[in-house]
Amino acid sequence: MKIILNQDIANLGEEGDVKVVADGYARNFLIPKKMAVPYNKVNLTIFEQKKMAIEKRKEEKRKDALGLKDRLVSEELVLTMPAGEKGKLFGAVTASTIVEELTKMGLSVEKKRIEIPENSIKLVGTYTVKVKLYGGEVADLKVTVNAAEKAAE
Repeated sequence: MKIILNQDIANLGEEGDVKVVADGYARNFLIPKKMAVPYNKVNLTIFEQKKMAIEKRKEEKRKDALGLKDRLVSEELVLTMPAGEKGKLFGAVTASTIVEELTKMGLSVEKKRIEIPENSIKLVGTYTVKVKLYGGEVADLKVTVNAAEKAAE
């Protein structure tokens, strides 16, 4: 079935794109959730009228992604986690942990956009984490994990 996307959908396309998808996917998921509309003359003319606004929003997203990329590349995330004698963490640093720390720094990144080597960090050290941004942009975020000081007994 041929559809026109109402919003950006990961692994499918961006707002205003005309795509061909399985009938069931369109009828049962995309159209009821108002993520897409059927491809026809009426809907096509509506999107042609909105084309300038859609392009403007895409350009804004690209600029925001580049600004976010510059900040992520320039900053280093330092985490202090409880660790054992040989630097093995009690627990792990996951995408959720990184999102929380970035939020504290005033950066908004979705958890699903963060790629950690081997899915989590389990040892003290310095790592490079990839953050996927809009339009295929990827930022490399430097994450340093330090061991927490043990409380005096």
